[in-house]
Amino acid sequence: MKLKKKLLIPMIILLVSANCMNVSASANVPYQTYNYDYWNDIYYTPAAYIPDGSISGADLGTINLLNPQDLFVADDGRVYIVDTGNNRIIVLTADMKLEKIIDNFLLDGVASTFNLPSGICVTAANEIYIADTDNLRVVALKEDGSLLKIIANPTSEVLGADFVFAPIKVTVDYADRVYVVAKNKIQGILDFDSDANFTGFSGTIKVAITPYQKFWRRFSTKAQRMRQAQFIPTEFTGVDMAPDGFIYSTNVDSQSVQSIRRLNPKGQDVIKMKTSLSGDLYSPLGGEYAGPSRIVDIVYRGNGIYSVLDYTRGRIFTYDDEGNLIYIFGGKGSQEGTFKSPVAIEVKDDKILVLDSFRGEIMSFKATEYGSLINQAVSLRYDGDEASAVAIWKQVLTLDSNFELAYVGIGKSYLAAGENKKAMKYLKLGMNREYYSIAFKRYRDDTLKDNLGYVFTGGITLVIVLFIRKVIKGNKGRGVDDNE
Repeated sequence: MKLKKKLLIPMIILLVSANCMNVSASANVPYQTYNYDYWNDIYYTPAAYIPDGSISGADLGTINLLNPQDLFVADDGRVYIVDTGNNRIIVLTADMKLEKIIDNFLLDGVASTFNLPSGICVTAANEIYIADTDNLRVVALKEDGSLLKIIANPTSEVLGADFVFAPIKVTVDYADRVYVVAKNKIQGILDFDSDANFTGFSGTIKVAITPYQKFWRRFSTKAQRMRQAQFIPTEFTGVDMAPDGFIYSTNVDSQSVQSIRRLNPKGQDVIKMKTSLSGDLYSPLGGEYAGPSRIVDIVYRGNGIYSVLDYTRGRIFTYDDEGNLIYIFGGKGSQEGTFKSPVAIEVKDDKILVLDSFRGEIMSFKATEYGSLINQAVSLRYDGDEASAVAIWKQVLTLDSNFELAYVGIGKSYLAAGENKKAMKYLKLGMNREYYSIAFKRYRDDTLKDNLGYVFTGGITLVIVLFIRKVIKGNKGRGVDDNE
């Protein structure tokens, strides 16, 4: 009964916050901001990011965006928008002004147009890769808009004879290898070499089958087993390439355990996680925002920090390289600064950009003091500079005394400095049992070492006293015997 009550309370809180978007966490924030503690209970936090305006097609001096599906910020600061319904790519300058519109390119001397494109990636050389979904191809253009290459109709035994290549997301690494998320392809992300040859899959998700499922599969027909496989929730939804060549990806996970992966060059998932990497830990039981988080896109922000976008409730969840959830913000609604249909997320300078397909707008969010301090401290910690992070973590605690990661950061710094007693205090407040045990062991060893001389002296003294006492008692006994 106690367990049910413990789970029910956070779910009620989440249901209320999801359906009452007009209740602000602070004066100018149109959404609740919260996090989860060690016990997975919800607690409210200051806002890490707040709305900072939006840009529509009209603001850019063009027609309204129609169901845009992707967004990309290039290394030179340019912003690329996939305006899906209008079959075009909008290119903005670094200061967010309209630079040009790409709606066709020359293919064998004839103008070729896009058909419901839905993904984009731009390389360091400003080569533009476009997931031209309903044309069943990935188009790569040079910076001037001329054709570089086309990836279409990949063939392989592992793809199957009836496979239809309908790309929805694309990313490219430093060696010009191309990684594509395709519709209805649950085996993984499709890999292509620099010559557009299909080379295999990355991030294939191994699905654990429960004993219950194994039992029933033994009595299922072949046709039934094939139908069961179709319901495996392994569809990829978004990708982003880190500078080191690791792919950050998102996938559907109805169990709310892991919707985020970090794939090494071999295609293996090497992400670090705590209890969950899937957005909200609890789902409202009913209403417009019911159901688990559906993570649809991801952006790697540097220093081990990455943010993901939840379509279900319009939340943005940000994690560090160890899988700690460091802050949550955003929400759905009709107020300015809330979403209707968030589909893509990017980072430009110190701001977070979100593309809303229903509104046809890029919505911008800027860091508050709270968010900026957390970003700084996590970055210093990632670089191994725990000592410099201490002062910043202490500032974070003045704004949010419940932020456990701050206590852990301070505790680790004291541990590295050999101040084990102080480390124990902060690691206990941060609920970090692993490092608390290390600090306790070191403190115990230091205490024994510091007092070892006294222990030996006391022990020797005690032995001498006991020996003398024994001798005296023995002499007294012999004296009595002699008298008799």
